[in-house]
Amino acid sequence: MAHQDYNDELKDQVISINRVTKVVKGGKNLSFGALVVVGDQNGKVGWGMGKAREVPSAIRKGMEKAKKSMIGVPLKGSTIHHGVKGRFGAGLVILKPAPEGTGIIAGGPVRAVMESVGIRDVVTKSVGTTNPHNVVKATFDGLSQLRSPEAVALSRGISVEDL
Repeated sequence: MAHQDYNDELKDQVISINRVTKVVKGGKNLSFGALVVVGDQNGKVGWGMGKAREVPSAIRKGMEKAKKSMIGVPLKGSTIHHGVKGRFGAGLVILKPAPEGTGIIAGGPVRAVMESVGIRDVVTKSVGTTNPHNVVKATFDGLSQLRSPEAVALSRGISVEDL
């Protein structure tokens, strides 16, 4: 039962809906692709892509995939611990921590991911591609590189104070 409660507090955001046409012998087959980001707004976030004949089923499939691909992100209050660069294909997303009250300074796909993860103060810049899929993947690449001071201290075998 606890698993069901967890799903209720997840916030999902549809980033893009793409209409695709496949030309077959009998005419054209229409289907929809939906790119969805799901997060608990407390450091957990995932993304998924769903394809179906109807938009709602595509979104539902995307959400199911997003829940399976969740990653944990170390947060420092309402921002991140350090700046990172996430890359995917031609997409480069730069994430920088910002002081309280700055807000989310980010473009479409990156903003959706930041809101889902629970980051409220961050400065971002998306360079290169504007393809939402690659921008989201680059953002996730950046988020997966984030590490807390505790994790860094542990890996170096020193205390957080020595850091």
